[in-house]
Amino acid sequence: MIQRCKIAIKGLNFYYQEKQVIRGLNLDILANEILAVFGPANSGVTTLLRTLNRLCDLTPGARHEGEILLDGENIYDPNMNVPELRRRVGMVFDVPTPLPMSIFDNVALGPRMGKMKTKKDVEEEVEKALGMAALWDEVKDRLHTPATRLSGGQQQRLCIARVLALEPEVILLDRPCSALDPISTAKIEDSLKQLKEKFTIIIAPHTIQQASRISDRVAFILMGTLIEQGVTDKVFANPQDKRTSDYITGRFG
Repeated sequence: MIQRCKIAIKGLNFYYQEKQVIRGLNLDILANEILAVFGPANSGVTTLLRTLNRLCDLTPGARHEGEILLDGENIYDPNMNVPELRRRVGMVFDVPTPLPMSIFDNVALGPRMGKMKTKKDVEEEVEKALGMAALWDEVKDRLHTPATRLSGGQQQRLCIARVLALEPEVILLDRPCSALDPISTAKIEDSLKQLKEKFTIIIAPHTIQQASRISDRVAFILMGTLIEQGVTDKVFANPQDKRTSDYITGRFG
């Protein structure tokens, strides 16, 4: 089955003031895949993720050239509804950020702010989102306790559930397991493998090993330039660029 292109990045250059951090990047991201984007520190990976839902707009002096198309529509078009874009393209950060409220209210916040929904509708959406984030069974008996009492791994899965409750199309994850133990990391990775059936997932993995475990395709970026991209198994088994080989084998980075 041929997968359609969900996001097309065309000739992307990105700058903070006069500093260029992404250089002439072209990349197609397919629907219902997990794409791992990786590279050494300061290679522009986080910036790339933030361009995909225009979070970079919040940084003074940031500017771009080129196009990013979501289902064929330029997300930087002046008429783009940016809040709606950020609902469609949700982001989970490296440090879990539960809101100072209950587990239930954290996840219910998005549905409550959307179209008119009954209390039963909201409850169903909260259960659905927590289930997809592999957290429901662990918290269903304490939904109204503070979210800050959850473990670090549970808090991160709560943040994923909070994004899922907004019914996005794309999920961006910026090193979501960097502060977590191996057991919590495994639970999140298992969740992501299931979620790709419904969503397109773009992850900046916290290790090369994570990229190899969970992604369908990978993109290696070095100093803002896309060096190599392709099917994960093929890139890891037979990288076409020596810089890719050196990085994934630990010779630098």
